[in-house]
Amino acid sequence: MDFIHHLEAIRQFFDSGATRSFEFRRRQLRALRDSILKHEQDLYEALDADLKKNPEESWVTELGLVLSELRAAMRNLKRWMAPERTKTNLVNLPSRSWVIKEPLGVVLIVGPWNYPVQLLLNPLVGAIAAGNCVVLKPSEFAPATASVLKKIIEDVFPAEYIYFLEGDGSRVIPPMLEQFRFDHLFYTGTTTVGRLIYKMAADKLVPVTLELGGKTPCVVENDANIRVAARRIAVTTFSNAGQMCVAPDYVLVHDSRKEELIRELARATRAFFSENPEKDYHYGRIVNEKHFQRLVGYLEQGKIVFGGRHQREKLFIEPTILTDVSLDSPVMREEIFGPILPVLPFSTSEEAKRIVRRNPDPLALYVFTSSRLKEKDWLETVPFGGGCVNNASWHITNYNLPFGGRGASGSGSYHGKYSFDTFTHRKAVMKTPTWFDPAVKYPPFRGKLGLFRRVIR
Repeated sequence: MDFIHHLEAIRQFFDSGATRSFEFRRRQLRALRDSILKHEQDLYEALDADLKKNPEESWVTELGLVLSELRAAMRNLKRWMAPERTKTNLVNLPSRSWVIKEPLGVVLIVGPWNYPVQLLLNPLVGAIAAGNCVVLKPSEFAPATASVLKKIIEDVFPAEYIYFLEGDGSRVIPPMLEQFRFDHLFYTGTTTVGRLIYKMAADKLVPVTLELGGKTPCVVENDANIRVAARRIAVTTFSNAGQMCVAPDYVLVHDSRKEELIRELARATRAFFSENPEKDYHYGRIVNEKHFQRLVGYLEQGKIVFGGRHQREKLFIEPTILTDVSLDSPVMREEIFGPILPVLPFSTSEEAKRIVRRNPDPLALYVFTSSRLKEKDWLETVPFGGGCVNNASWHITNYNLPFGGRGASGSGSYHGKYSFDTFTHRKAVMKTPTWFDPAVKYPPFRGKLGLFRRVIR
């Protein structure tokens, strides 16, 4: 296919060593920042066209996060790049040891449609900072945003350095992976597609970072501040019309607080998105009809206690709360990825944990409690990617924390220095002087076991 010659040119550019210097990397980060700011208004309009996002939400969840990552990378790049001196063990003295940070090479970054700016550009920041060449593949399901992103990239980067690849991912990615060996793949999206990419990468032993989804549980204990919990759950669950990989996928609430929590969730949702969210400035829409139909099917799998209205022609689904949901129903087995929130009661923490274990290794976990003991118990006994105590989803805005899943929700992490590390090979080096060359290190070894046991430990 015609992109193969582009990939060969990218490999040649990387092999030339042009991307390795601190000055080059910092200049590219600055260029990316300036290009984003130049097209800021275009991005707002595109995000509104694709997902009905308002500028404020777009800044908080998209542009602002990328610019924050860029500032952190530019500020810390020299320190991140610097070789690290390490200790040398007794058996190797008087050698010196250190770690060199080198770029991986040519990497592929595949972004999703739900946050089409930050989930494509945040990994790019790390890849540029680490000195790589990049192929960027945006989602075709956010076409207006992809068009602006193309301008942002092509305005400042030559195609042999950052190549913006358009098209249907299912058509362009498999042949590309068959014909070209990348040095790293970074994919954000569904678990189903993630598995396919993992398999294709494994055939050529290409390392992969997978940022997937899953069913993120939100636990509300009997000692939680219910009003605060409801506000923090509602604002993230229904942001972007629920199309967020780290949004609470269901709520487990102590049965003594269930009715109170539902009342407060309804009150908070009305306050945030009005009585008519289809007309509200703050409320988004479903990305396309396929996802709309899937979500409407979930509405029949429980008792609607709040919301439930939907309009196919507007791709609108009202923020909805479900109760009386079967654990075996699709809405409790599949990632919802929409503005539908099942609320399930529990009486003991072990009962709640059994429900969580039905969908193991969630991308996130949120716990609302005033008890340090309960907090510790949840954080230490449930495997999950990352999470919050008395909050939901906001951990992803802190670039000092690694963001990523585990098991079914992904592998690897990024954000801030973790992005730099993801796209960097840590090359171990030990230098040994020639002036000291004891015979004990060479054969014959008979009779030296006691000495070896004392030195190698």
